[in-house]
Amino acid sequence: MSPHRPPAEPPGDDTLDLRLDELVALLERGHPDDDLADGSLLDSVASWAPADTAVGTFRLVPVRIERDLPLLTRWMNDPAVAAFWELSGPETVTAEHLRAQLEGDGRSVPCLGVLDATPMSYFEIYRADLDPLARHYPSRPHDTGIHLLIGGVTDRGRGVGTTLLRAVADLVLDHRPRCTRVVAEPDIRNTPSVSAFLGGGFRYAAEVDLPDKRAALMLRDRALRHVL
Repeated sequence: MSPHRPPAEPPGDDTLDLRLDELVALLERGHPDDDLADGSLLDSVASWAPADTAVGTFRLVPVRIERDLPLLTRWMNDPAVAAFWELSGPETVTAEHLRAQLEGDGRSVPCLGVLDATPMSYFEIYRADLDPLARHYPSRPHDTGIHLLIGGVTDRGRGVGTTLLRAVADLVLDHRPRCTRVVAEPDIRNTPSVSAFLGGGFRYAAEVDLPDKRAALMLRDRALRHVL
């Protein structure tokens, strides 16, 4: 049985207005590389403090290809991960995916999730309002998205993902004061992922048809962060 789908919010012009405003701001500040260097599109993810969680001390560490590529390639070739990320294959496949973000305009930051000094997950923190995703839902300025995979099999199925999703959403809301919502769009078929987001304080908003999947649109609202 399909879950009840709440009515969609009315569409607006937030996404277009934000893109134009931020483009003007970038041009006024000077060379675009200056903006990328200080990470202003995502409020300097690299500088975010660690989070104390029920499973240990957790930190987001921006990916460095020369250091992290073998580990991330191994995770991407895990069948459980490959089924939804579709990045299995040689290191060049993962490297291309990472470089598209690292050499881009700063709207997406790939990170290792490090728990008690051990890399055990991969996150992408991205500007959902500046992403193609914004064409498929009524985005708001500074909506911030999360993609997640848990690398180690031993960390799956015991609530670690749920704990980390809540922690990362809190980090976003703590360090991005202009962001009112954290957004996720897991594949609707990925029941463990959808359940983890629900357990992590996100609410189910709608199902959306994206170019590569049918997704569950999940939202964590700043106004509800201490309630859910």
